[in-house]
Amino acid sequence: MNLSDFDFDLPDKLIALNPAIPRDSSKLLRVCSSESFENTIFNKLTDYLKEGDVLVVNDTKVIPSKIFGYKVNTKKELTKISFTFFENRENGQWKALAKPARKINKNDLIFFKNADDKFYNLFAQIIDKNKGEVTFDFASDSEKFIDILKEIGDVMLPPYITSKRDIKEEDNSNYQTIFQNNEGSIAAPTAGLHFTENLIKKIIKKGITIEKLTLNIGLGTFLPLREDNVQDNTLHSEYCYLSKQTAEKLNEVKNSKNRRIICVGTTALRTLETSFENGIFEPINKKTNKFIYPGIDINSIDALITNFHLPKSSLFILICALMGTNKMIKAYEYAIKNNYRFYSYGDACLLEK
Repeated sequence: MNLSDFDFDLPDKLIALNPAIPRDSSKLLRVCSSESFENTIFNKLTDYLKEGDVLVVNDTKVIPSKIFGYKVNTKKELTKISFTFFENRENGQWKALAKPARKINKNDLIFFKNADDKFYNLFAQIIDKNKGEVTFDFASDSEKFIDILKEIGDVMLPPYITSKRDIKEEDNSNYQTIFQNNEGSIAAPTAGLHFTENLIKKIIKKGITIEKLTLNIGLGTFLPLREDNVQDNTLHSEYCYLSKQTAEKLNEVKNSKNRRIICVGTTALRTLETSFENGIFEPINKKTNKFIYPGIDINSIDALITNFHLPKSSLFILICALMGTNKMIKAYEYAIKNNYRFYSYGDACLLEK
């Protein structure tokens, strides 16, 4: 099973650079056991849900992670570097991507400016560098740096957006879901971006409940798979949490005959599959690097709501494991032919096993 088995050609014009407004006006492609596909609008999602169904959503909150830092050279000149912080480690250490990385080295001191172009009373030392990835030591100033990120940092949009346009102020709110609660992600769980307050009201009115879990999305969501043999790839570990109360409620649904578990997003699905062992959901509070590909059975859910993903990505491979590779290749060909918008700010599909 090679990466090339999960490739497809996508016209550049179908990459969404901005979200639909309102959010639930995006298109929705229904893919089920039949060979036909159904076009609809996301705000009609309740037409395909039943009383007693449970939606499981990821309540992670995207933190600003992109910020400029400054290195002072021996001539007291400033070198401006873009950093994207993606992991808050122990003892005041952070990991970040640096660009251009060639202008900094291990042991360099980096300073940060506030909105008034004045330096904060804070600096950090680079204690390790591996190509474009660096490790900072903020010592006792780590909490202060978090406040600085929130004050002047930007969210990290995917490169297929930022290569075509600049980050805008509204991205800081557009790139958050309505379920946002637990801070920790550098990327949004994008299937949740389609939900609005009005749609939530319709969902609850129909007798559908919403359960929440957390998976903090890290750098891995932006990185391509490197190994041509699919099974040889590994994913970055990401923190996930599912409470005892949620596990008990999901087990109730699993043991019933008429109720379904509808997962919102691949990150939520990876969390559920990490939790689901021997036919039972267990509470979890740990990191997962679970990689799901065809040949691995997905038994925790009945349906998945998700966006349209990049070719040869772990996310596209995951939905092929759920629905079958041939079916998803055909579904994506249909979506392309019908001008669906792809990726983070794009349209969605409902995949019913």
